[in-house]
Amino acid sequence: MKAELGVAVLAALEAGSAIMEIYESGDFDVTVKGDNSPLTRADVASHEVIMKHLNTTGFPVLSEEGKAIPVRERQAWNTLWIVDPIDGTKEFIKRNGEFTVNIALVQNGRPVLGVIFVPVSGDLYFGSVEAGARKTQNGSMDWTASEWMSKGDPIPFDQGERPHTVVASRSHMSQETEDYIQALRDEFGEVDLISKGSSLKLCMVAEGKADCYPRFAPTMEWDTAAGQAICTSAGCEVLNWETSEELEYNRDNLLNPWFLVRRL
Repeated sequence: MKAELGVAVLAALEAGSAIMEIYESGDFDVTVKGDNSPLTRADVASHEVIMKHLNTTGFPVLSEEGKAIPVRERQAWNTLWIVDPIDGTKEFIKRNGEFTVNIALVQNGRPVLGVIFVPVSGDLYFGSVEAGARKTQNGSMDWTASEWMSKGDPIPFDQGERPHTVVASRSHMSQETEDYIQALRDEFGEVDLISKGSSLKLCMVAEGKADCYPRFAPTMEWDTAAGQAICTSAGCEVLNWETSEELEYNRDNLLNPWFLVRRL
Protein backbone atom coordinates (compact mmCIF):
# COMPACT_ATOMS: atom_id res chain seq x y z
CA MET A 1 0.00 0.00 0.00
CA LYS A 2 3.06 2.27 0.12
CA ALA A 3 2.73 3.22 -3.54
CA GLU A 4 -0.95 4.15 -3.19
CA LEU A 5 -0.17 6.23 -0.11
CA GLY A 6 2.50 8.14 -2.02
CA VAL A 7 0.08 8.85 -4.87
CA ALA A 8 -2.57 10.07 -2.42
CA VAL A 9 -0.12 12.35 -0.59
CA LEU A 10 1.11 13.88 -3.85
CA ALA A 11 -2.47 14.38 -5.05
CA ALA A 12 -3.46 16.09 -1.79
CA LEU A 13 -0.43 18.39 -1.82
CA GLU A 14 -0.92 19.47 -5.42
CA ALA A 15 -4.63 19.97 -4.82
CA GLY A 16 -3.75 22.08 -1.80
CA SER A 17 -1.51 24.29 -3.95
CA ALA A 18 -4.32 24.78 -6.48
CA ILE A 19 -6.73 25.64 -3.67
CA MET A 20 -4.37 28.18 -2.10
CA GLU A 21 -3.90 30.05 -5.37
CA ILE A 22 -7.65 30.67 -5.45
CA TYR A 23 -7.89 31.22 -1.68
CA GLU A 24 -5.28 33.97 -1.83
CA SER A 25 -6.84 35.56 -4.92
CA GLY A 26 -10.19 36.04 -3.16
CA ASP A 27 -12.04 35.16 -6.37
CA PHE A 28 -14.02 32.11 -5.26
CA ASP A 29 -16.88 32.16 -7.84
CA VAL A 30 -19.35 30.67 -5.34
CA THR A 31 -22.40 28.82 -6.65
CA VAL A 32 -25.02 26.66 -4.90
CA LYS A 33 -25.47 22.97 -5.65
CA GLY A 34 -28.77 21.10 -5.70
CA ASP A 35 -28.45 20.18 -2.01
CA ASN A 36 -27.98 23.89 -1.13
CA SER A 37 -24.30 23.37 -0.29
CA PRO A 38 -21.78 25.86 -1.71
CA LEU A 39 -19.39 25.11 -4.56
CA THR A 40 -16.36 27.22 -5.47
CA ARG A 41 -13.94 27.08 -8.36
CA ALA A 42 -11.41 25.82 -5.81
CA ASP A 43 -13.53 22.69 -5.24
CA VAL A 44 -13.50 22.03 -8.98
CA ALA A 45 -9.78 22.73 -9.38
CA SER A 46 -8.92 20.43 -6.47
CA HIS A 47 -11.10 17.65 -7.88
CA GLU A 48 -9.39 17.85 -11.27
CA VAL A 49 -5.90 17.69 -9.76
CA ILE A 50 -6.78 14.72 -7.55
CA MET A 51 -8.42 12.80 -10.38
CA LYS A 52 -5.31 13.26 -12.53
CA HIS A 53 -3.27 11.37 -9.94
CA LEU A 54 -5.75 8.77 -8.71
CA ASN A 55 -6.71 7.72 -12.23
CA THR A 56 -3.18 6.32 -12.61
CA THR A 57 -3.86 3.70 -9.91
CA GLY A 58 -6.59 1.84 -11.78
CA PHE A 59 -9.03 2.09 -8.86
CA PRO A 60 -12.38 3.88 -9.35
CA VAL A 61 -12.99 7.18 -7.59
CA LEU A 62 -16.02 8.36 -5.65
CA SER A 63 -15.70 12.12 -5.22
CA GLU A 64 -18.09 14.72 -3.86
CA GLU A 65 -17.52 16.82 -6.96
CA GLY A 66 -17.55 13.88 -9.39
CA LYS A 67 -20.45 12.61 -11.43
CA ALA A 68 -23.23 10.64 -9.75
CA ILE A 69 -22.46 6.91 -9.99
CA PRO A 70 -25.28 4.35 -10.00
CA VAL A 71 -25.41 2.13 -6.91
CA ARG A 72 -25.29 -1.01 -9.05
CA GLU A 73 -22.01 0.12 -10.58
CA ARG A 74 -20.49 0.99 -7.21
CA GLN A 75 -21.52 -2.34 -5.70
CA ALA A 76 -19.01 -4.05 -7.98
CA TRP A 77 -16.15 -2.00 -6.53
CA ASN A 78 -14.21 -3.93 -3.87
CA THR A 79 -11.51 -1.25 -3.82
CA LEU A 80 -12.11 2.45 -4.46
CA TRP A 81 -10.92 5.93 -3.62
CA ILE A 82 -13.30 8.21 -1.69
CA VAL A 83 -12.43 11.89 -2.06
CA ASP A 84 -13.55 15.27 -0.79
CA PRO A 85 -11.64 17.89 -2.80
CA ILE A 86 -12.42 20.51 -0.16
CA ASP A 87 -13.93 19.35 3.12
CA GLY A 88 -15.23 22.50 4.72
CA THR A 89 -16.16 24.67 1.74
CA LYS A 90 -18.05 26.97 4.12
CA GLU A 91 -14.83 27.37 6.14
CA PHE A 92 -13.00 28.11 2.88
CA ILE A 93 -15.49 30.86 2.02
CA LYS A 94 -15.25 32.27 5.56
CA ARG A 95 -11.45 32.24 5.19
CA ASN A 96 -10.91 30.73 8.64
CA GLY A 97 -8.38 28.14 7.40
CA GLU A 98 -10.24 25.11 8.74
CA PHE A 99 -10.75 23.27 5.47
CA THR A 100 -8.97 20.16 4.24
CA VAL A 101 -8.30 17.91 1.27
CA ASN A 102 -9.47 14.35 2.04
CA ILE A 103 -8.41 11.21 0.17
CA ALA A 104 -9.14 7.65 1.35
CA LEU A 105 -8.64 4.19 -0.10
CA VAL A 106 -11.45 1.80 0.85
CA GLN A 107 -11.31 -1.99 0.55
CA ASN A 108 -14.38 -4.15 1.15
CA GLY A 109 -16.15 -1.28 2.86
CA ARG A 110 -13.30 -0.39 5.25
CA PRO A 111 -10.97 2.63 4.91
CA VAL A 112 -7.42 1.25 4.86
CA LEU A 113 -5.48 4.36 3.85
CA GLY A 114 -6.13 8.04 4.43
CA VAL A 115 -4.60 11.44 3.71
CA ILE A 116 -5.86 14.76 5.09
CA PHE A 117 -4.04 17.94 4.09
CA VAL A 118 -4.68 21.35 5.67
CA PRO A 119 -3.48 23.83 3.02
CA VAL A 120 -3.47 26.97 5.19
CA SER A 121 -1.47 25.51 8.11
CA GLY A 122 0.69 23.14 6.08
CA ASP A 123 -0.28 20.19 8.30
CA LEU A 124 -0.48 16.75 6.71
CA TYR A 125 -2.11 13.75 8.37
CA PHE A 126 -1.64 10.37 6.71
CA GLY A 127 -1.78 6.73 7.60
CA SER A 128 -2.57 3.18 6.68
CA VAL A 129 -3.60 0.11 8.64
CA GLU A 130 -0.23 -1.43 7.70
CA ALA A 131 2.10 1.41 8.68
CA GLY A 132 0.24 3.43 11.34
CA ALA A 133 -0.55 7.14 11.32
CA ARG A 134 1.70 10.19 11.16
CA LYS A 135 1.47 13.98 11.12
CA THR A 136 3.80 16.40 9.34
CA GLN A 137 3.51 19.86 10.85
CA ASN A 138 4.03 23.22 9.16
CA GLY A 139 5.30 21.66 5.96
CA SER A 140 6.75 23.58 3.04
CA MET A 141 5.30 23.42 -0.44
CA ASP A 142 8.90 23.32 -1.67
CA TRP A 143 9.22 19.78 -0.27
CA THR A 144 8.66 16.68 -2.36
CA ALA A 145 5.91 14.26 -1.39
CA SER A 146 8.60 11.90 -0.06
CA GLU A 147 9.96 14.66 2.19
CA TRP A 148 6.50 15.39 3.54
CA MET A 149 6.10 11.72 4.43
CA SER A 150 9.59 11.22 5.87
CA LYS A 151 9.24 14.26 8.13
CA GLY A 152 6.01 12.96 9.65
CA ASP A 153 5.90 12.08 13.36
CA PRO A 154 3.90 9.08 14.63
CA ILE A 155 0.55 9.92 16.18
CA PRO A 156 -1.00 10.04 18.70
CA PHE A 157 1.29 12.50 20.46
CA ASP A 158 1.71 12.34 24.23
CA GLN A 159 -0.59 15.02 25.64
CA GLY A 160 0.34 14.61 29.27
CA GLU A 161 -2.31 15.13 31.92
CA ARG A 162 -5.47 16.81 30.65
CA PRO A 163 -9.22 16.62 31.27
CA HIS A 164 -11.37 14.27 29.24
CA THR A 165 -11.80 16.17 25.97
CA VAL A 166 -14.58 16.11 23.39
CA VAL A 167 -14.32 17.61 19.91
CA ALA A 168 -17.58 18.93 18.50
CA SER A 169 -18.91 20.85 15.54
CA ARG A 170 -19.56 24.57 15.83
CA SER A 171 -22.71 24.38 13.74
CA HIS A 172 -24.12 20.94 14.63
CA MET A 173 -24.34 20.89 18.44
CA SER A 174 -27.57 18.90 18.60
CA GLN A 175 -29.48 18.09 21.77
CA GLU A 176 -28.25 14.50 21.49
CA THR A 177 -24.65 15.73 21.42
CA GLU A 178 -25.24 17.91 24.46
CA ASP A 179 -26.79 14.95 26.28
CA TYR A 180 -23.79 12.78 25.42
CA ILE A 181 -21.37 15.42 26.72
CA GLN A 182 -23.40 15.74 29.93
CA ALA A 183 -23.15 11.96 30.43
CA LEU A 184 -19.37 12.28 30.10
CA ARG A 185 -19.38 15.06 32.72
CA ASP A 186 -21.32 12.74 35.03
CA GLU A 187 -18.65 10.07 34.49
CA PHE A 188 -15.41 12.10 34.37
CA GLY A 189 -16.29 15.34 36.11
CA GLU A 190 -14.36 17.97 34.19
CA VAL A 191 -14.80 17.75 30.40
CA ASP A 192 -13.17 20.13 27.94
CA LEU A 193 -14.60 20.92 24.50
CA ILE A 194 -12.69 21.59 21.28
CA SER A 195 -14.53 23.13 18.34
CA LYS A 196 -13.09 22.56 14.88
CA GLY A 197 -14.30 22.66 11.30
CA SER A 198 -14.27 19.93 8.66
CA SER A 199 -12.47 16.60 9.16
CA LEU A 200 -10.06 18.28 11.57
CA LYS A 201 -12.42 16.98 14.26
CA LEU A 202 -11.36 13.40 13.50
CA CYS A 203 -7.73 14.50 13.34
CA MET A 204 -7.94 15.92 16.86
CA VAL A 205 -8.86 12.48 18.18
CA ALA A 206 -6.23 10.75 16.03
CA GLU A 207 -3.38 12.91 17.31
CA GLY A 208 -4.53 12.66 20.92
CA LYS A 209 -5.82 16.19 21.52
CA ALA A 210 -9.33 14.80 22.14
CA ASP A 211 -10.74 11.56 23.49
CA CYS A 212 -13.89 11.39 21.39
CA TYR A 213 -15.95 13.01 18.68
CA PRO A 214 -19.69 12.27 18.75
CA ARG A 215 -21.39 13.14 15.49
CA PHE A 216 -25.16 13.01 15.77
CA ALA A 217 -25.88 15.06 12.65
CA PRO A 218 -25.65 14.44 8.88
CA THR A 219 -22.35 13.77 7.11
CA MET A 220 -21.44 12.07 3.86
CA GLU A 221 -18.98 9.25 3.21
CA TRP A 222 -16.40 11.59 1.66
CA ASP A 223 -16.49 13.72 4.81
CA THR A 224 -15.22 10.90 7.02
CA ALA A 225 -13.46 8.14 5.06
CA ALA A 226 -9.96 9.64 5.15
CA GLY A 227 -10.31 10.66 8.78
CA GLN A 228 -11.51 7.20 9.73
CA ALA A 229 -8.50 5.58 8.05
CA ILE A 230 -6.16 7.88 9.98
CA CYS A 231 -8.01 7.39 13.26
CA THR A 232 -7.99 3.61 12.90
CA SER A 233 -4.29 3.68 12.05
CA ALA A 234 -3.67 5.81 15.17
CA GLY A 235 -5.40 3.37 17.52
CA CYS A 236 -8.92 4.84 17.55
CA GLU A 237 -12.25 3.48 16.40
CA VAL A 238 -15.08 5.00 14.40
CA LEU A 239 -18.36 3.32 15.27
CA ASN A 240 -21.82 3.35 13.76
CA TRP A 241 -23.86 4.70 16.69
CA GLU A 242 -26.78 2.34 16.09
CA THR A 243 -24.84 -0.91 15.61
CA SER A 244 -21.61 -0.21 17.57
CA GLU A 245 -19.79 -1.71 14.58
CA GLU A 246 -17.09 -0.04 12.52
CA LEU A 247 -18.53 2.53 10.13
CA GLU A 248 -18.57 1.06 6.61
CA TYR A 249 -18.35 2.69 3.19
CA ASN A 250 -19.58 2.46 -0.38
CA ARG A 251 -23.05 1.83 1.01
CA ASP A 252 -26.19 2.15 -1.10
CA ASN A 253 -26.94 5.39 0.75
CA LEU A 254 -23.85 7.62 0.94
CA LEU A 255 -25.33 9.59 3.85
CA ASN A 256 -23.56 8.46 7.02
CA PRO A 257 -25.45 7.28 10.08
CA TRP A 258 -24.64 8.89 13.40
CA PHE A 259 -21.22 7.82 14.58
CA LEU A 260 -18.75 8.06 17.44
CA VAL A 261 -14.98 8.45 17.15
CA ARG A 262 -13.10 7.48 20.30
CA ARG A 263 -9.69 6.54 21.58
CA LEU A 264 -9.27 2.92 22.64
